[in-house]
Amino acid sequence: MRRLVHTRLTLIVATALVSGAVAASVALARSGAKPSGTGVVVIHTNLAYQGGEAAGTGMVLTSTGEILTNNHVIRGAATIRIVVPGTGQRYAARVVGYDVSADVAMLQADGASDLKTVSLGNSTKLKTGQRVTPIGNAGGTGKLTTASGKVAATGRSITVSDDEGGSEHLTRLIETSARLEAGDSGGPLETTSGKVIGMDTAMSVGSRFTPTAAGDGYAIPINRALTIAKQIESTTSSATVHIGGTAFLGVSLAPTQAGSGALIEGVVRDGAAAAGGLTAGDFITNIDGHTISSPDRLSSLLLTKHPGDQVSITYTDQTGASHMTTVTLASGPPQ
Repeated sequence: MRRLVHTRLTLIVATALVSGAVAASVALARSGAKPSGTGVVVIHTNLAYQGGEAAGTGMVLTSTGEILTNNHVIRGAATIRIVVPGTGQRYAARVVGYDVSADVAMLQADGASDLKTVSLGNSTKLKTGQRVTPIGNAGGTGKLTTASGKVAATGRSITVSDDEGGSEHLTRLIETSARLEAGDSGGPLETTSGKVIGMDTAMSVGSRFTPTAAGDGYAIPINRALTIAKQIESTTSSATVHIGGTAFLGVSLAPTQAGSGALIEGVVRDGAAAAGGLTAGDFITNIDGHTISSPDRLSSLLLTKHPGDQVSITYTDQTGASHMTTVTLASGPPQ
């Protein structure tokens, strides 16, 4: 399975929330302003530390610019830009919060107003064989396109990969026969009446007959996505939900054997790690009393921190000598 973010690499690779959207729409109607767009927006990101950029899709939940999308669309983004197709409107956006394990993220388009919102449906009423239409920024062209298909199954579990070599296990997904393409990530899966019942997330690719053709599509049920969005909006963090800015240590990590720690492959110049004396070739083995057994463990632990937090790091250098240092975490791209 492959996620649908469109990446051009140069170097390396909800009840309360729904009510808020309704209230915003009412306020918009009272103001007499005509809402702009279709409720579906294009997302462009700059991947500064990876030397590339990416594009995906988002759904407008409130007229003032709360946008729902996949986490993998904005992962690693140094800057995020929202474009409302057909209007010429462009907004810088910030990350409100995200859930890596569920692949859900919430953005806020700065200064946005009078945006049209998507029409939300109820994914629990979805039936196998029901016709659905995905909408998205297919191919990263900046133009919204649609496809058509039927619901093949619900409650599906898949392992997804992306252009950066990462993989995750996603559960409770909607499977459809609708053709999805890179760039569709974060876009709506709609019923024939235009109600959003899912968020496009992944596609199966490759077969012995058509190795480059798109296959079945997978979407996160909208009820589940909105539950996470509501938690983010309430600024309630958890083991899986991160709120606000992302703590940044400023290192790239190399693959290691399980249990051996996190091997630093590179250090960002003038970053937090560099200021703490860490260099390429060092093994991070402990942070704030927590054993670091792998790069994933380090990433998970950093998700519980915030920019400005101080952490105590134990590491071994290339000679095997053990050291301890204290660093102040910077602000960096979302995981």
